[in-house]
Amino acid sequence: MLGYEVNFDGLVGLTHHYAGLSFGNEASTQHRHAVSNPQLAAKQGLLKMKALADLGFQQGVLPPQERPHLPMLRKLGFCGSDESVLVQAMRTAPQLLSALSSASAMWTANAATVSPSADSADGKIHFTAANLNNKFHRAIEAETTSAVLQAIFSDRQYFIHHDALPQVALFGDEGAANHNRLGGDYAKRGVQVFVYGRQEFGGKQAPVRYPARQTREASEAIARLHQLDPEHTVFLQQNPEVIDQGVFHNDVIAVSNQQVLFHHQQAFWHQQQGLEQLRRQMAAVETELVAIEVPTARVSVADAVATYLFNSQILTKPAGRMMIVVPEESRQHAGVWQYLTEMVASGGPIDEIKVFDLRESMRNGGGPACLRLRVAMNEPELRAINPRVLMNDTLFATLNQWVDRYYRDRLTQHDLADPQLLREGREALDTLTSILGLGSVYPFQQ
Repeated sequence: MLGYEVNFDGLVGLTHHYAGLSFGNEASTQHRHAVSNPQLAAKQGLLKMKALADLGFQQGVLPPQERPHLPMLRKLGFCGSDESVLVQAMRTAPQLLSALSSASAMWTANAATVSPSADSADGKIHFTAANLNNKFHRAIEAETTSAVLQAIFSDRQYFIHHDALPQVALFGDEGAANHNRLGGDYAKRGVQVFVYGRQEFGGKQAPVRYPARQTREASEAIARLHQLDPEHTVFLQQNPEVIDQGVFHNDVIAVSNQQVLFHHQQAFWHQQQGLEQLRRQMAAVETELVAIEVPTARVSVADAVATYLFNSQILTKPAGRMMIVVPEESRQHAGVWQYLTEMVASGGPIDEIKVFDLRESMRNGGGPACLRLRVAMNEPELRAINPRVLMNDTLFATLNQWVDRYYRDRLTQHDLADPQLLREGREALDTLTSILGLGSVYPFQQ
């Protein structure tokens, strides 16, 4: 049975703005209060999706969420008409309004953790929406994320959906940004690798400058919910020293695809011990681990964070070799680009580089890997998903027309109080759910 990896990219939302909300994400905080271009951001993302679909990769679209989030503003004491709520919030709590207007749901690597049917005891694909409780502006995403995923993966014969974990620090869960899967064919059993930043019960190592967002306890809970075999599941701790240097998720310092783990020399705590464990687990599924370790002497942690070298995608091409997808920032850095060109010329599994301009997303703290949620599937499962979310020529043209109609090309924090922006957003999302065949997934549609 053929296997596929389908990448579902988040479509950037209409309220994309630079608020510097994500403490620990240095790209986010550096661009606080800059003027954003939501229209350009959405189109940059669509170009990436279409280019990968044209190269033969399975590519899907996940919609943005409704923002500003009026239900939460009302829950926090703002009352009256929608316009009155926005005016009150801007006058008395502008940072709160900014948080509840964040377009951060575009980074769908944080949407959920996904386990393919080949790894689960019941033979089904399991989804657990991330609670994202380390950041208020992201902790409000889980309900709509679950509704969207259930609308796309609705066939209960193939798909199981779990509620987000409890909204407490013990179970801090940031989704697939801290989760990798190693193995051979996508439709065959692999090794699931959960990377955590801290361990609440009995943990000794933790960062001191920036928060560790993912807990081991959360990762263990997801492994249980997804009915994973402990013999094919690995828990690794992220190096706390690199978290304190701005590596807020594992996907800023490591990325995997099939047998390849592309990672920095300082990515994991007790790294060599962890790699040996991975090699043993990989041998059990009859696959040899290919660990590509980037030395600190070649690429510093600071340069990895600045260029998002590891927040890349590694994709398997039809002939079996691999391509790495990186942001333009990686090409603009002489040392990083030299390393990449040497790597693809070395005869290893990655033999091609694809570069995308994702400036609007990068300035808000997310690159190519942040924008996508990976789902490994077999052929019957692929046929069972909602086909209207899969990228093709028609959908690309339709979504670009939709963006042209509804998105602004300039947005500041002050604009968030404009009731017309709220109306534009609701009309746009109502239209989008029809385009993608999602039904009623937003609070305003209920």
